[in-house]
Amino acid sequence: MFESVHPSNEALPTPAPDKTGELPYEYIRGDLEKGLVILCDHASNKVPDTYNHLGLPPAQFERHIAYDIGAGQVVRQLAENLGVPAILGRYSRLLIDLNRGIDDPTMIMKLSDGAVIPGNCHIDQEEAQARIARYYRPYHRKVDDILDQGIKMGKPPAILSVHSFTPVWKDIPRPWHATILWDKDSRLPERMLQALRAQDGIVTDDNVPYSGELEGDCMNQHGTRRGLAHALIEIRQDQINSPAGIHEWSTRLSTMMGDILKTGGLNQILHFG
Repeated sequence: MFESVHPSNEALPTPAPDKTGELPYEYIRGDLEKGLVILCDHASNKVPDTYNHLGLPPAQFERHIAYDIGAGQVVRQLAENLGVPAILGRYSRLLIDLNRGIDDPTMIMKLSDGAVIPGNCHIDQEEAQARIARYYRPYHRKVDDILDQGIKMGKPPAILSVHSFTPVWKDIPRPWHATILWDKDSRLPERMLQALRAQDGIVTDDNVPYSGELEGDCMNQHGTRRGLAHALIEIRQDQINSPAGIHEWSTRLSTMMGDILKTGGLNQILHFG
């Protein structure tokens, strides 16, 4: 996945393992009988202290390059409202991107939206594999574990992943308030799109501003390959960058998902294409 890079004299030292013992994910308990598990890969802008902010000034960790602004708060409220389990990444996507396949070279970014990431510029294969072992694999193992529990109970969970996107990209405004990303399985995406389109004033579409067809990403790993109904919602960040916006969208999604879960047909294993 990563080629070895010989450090220059500007290379940062490889950090020691995180000694806090903190799990690399946040787990919110909930009732698997309700048939839904919520994920938030980019919930956090934290990095372990041993990484010295990856050589970046603190202000960079307030930007979208470090996390999906507002998404974690929406997921926590949504999980509480629905009473369902949620798993959230505990560390910044700049440390390692949980929503990438194991062979994706963008899993550890050296440059992101104009910002050079000094702590990532000279890492070698050993450090890349250490981050995968410490932060990436435990998150995905936890997701698999919770999904397996639901399957063993006879109710294969649907999966909802929550992300957020910037209102403007390369000087081009993005008109959508929220969008749905999906690949082959339309069971959950179609119902979510229908629910969003039924709401006054909400501009929505599917597979914008990104595509849901990313081999090896979180939904591909846990949804497509396992035959579980799944969808990824992207919410525009100016919609959820305040307590009022977070409350509005978590309430909206709670109502939507509560109604959708009552329609049936989501909690079965089906493979598409």
